[in-house]
Amino acid sequence: MQQKFEKLTKGRIVEGYGLTETSPVACANPIWDKRKSGSVGIPWPDTEVMIYSIEKESEAEIGEIGEVFIKGPQVMSGYWNRPEDTKQTFHGDWFKSGDMGRMDEEGYIYIVDRKKEMIIASGYNIYPREVEEVLYEHESIIQAAVVGIPDEYRGETVKAYVVLKEGAQVSEEELENYCRKKMAAYKLPRIFEFRDELPATLTGKILKRVLLDEERNKSSVVDQKQA
Repeated sequence: MQQKFEKLTKGRIVEGYGLTETSPVACANPIWDKRKSGSVGIPWPDTEVMIYSIEKESEAEIGEIGEVFIKGPQVMSGYWNRPEDTKQTFHGDWFKSGDMGRMDEEGYIYIVDRKKEMIIASGYNIYPREVEEVLYEHESIIQAAVVGIPDEYRGETVKAYVVLKEGAQVSEEELENYCRKKMAAYKLPRIFEFRDELPATLTGKILKRVLLDEERNKSSVVDQKQA
């Protein structure tokens, strides 16, 4: 798709990454030099990016997933009149992005998911984006969202919400078998819920917090009935 667009427009698509707090760019793929599909590129000039291992509390190894830390002249000095938020957002001089990613041997960064959306099931870290990408590859699925819901045994379990293309039909069992061929067993969605649509912003971003609120409300109703 990228190559087709560039051939038609004679323009270049450049993937990059940043946040409001980094004004807003921290890294990007080079315009004319080496680009890597799926990567957000390398740090901008005078900018440093470190992948920080939360488990080891130190810099992650090459290829290891950790939180993306950023340092550079474009990084904010802090939140206005919010000293506690500022303190929690910095690790020394490093800005903690809240995003999980990895770095390859050439210094290219790959964003995996938001830290707060990470699912921990039976001690395994599961990144919803990885599961969603597999679901989006299915020919019958037009929308997908993956969240972690409370589970007495596993701590959390993986639940997938899916919207099928018009006229498409697929069962929960078929989706489970499809996913089993594409990912490790511990990442498999244990629950599938079919929807006509998913809650989203005006720009189309799926609102997972709405889905999680619905799950909490369901649990609250069950608890009240049991009481």
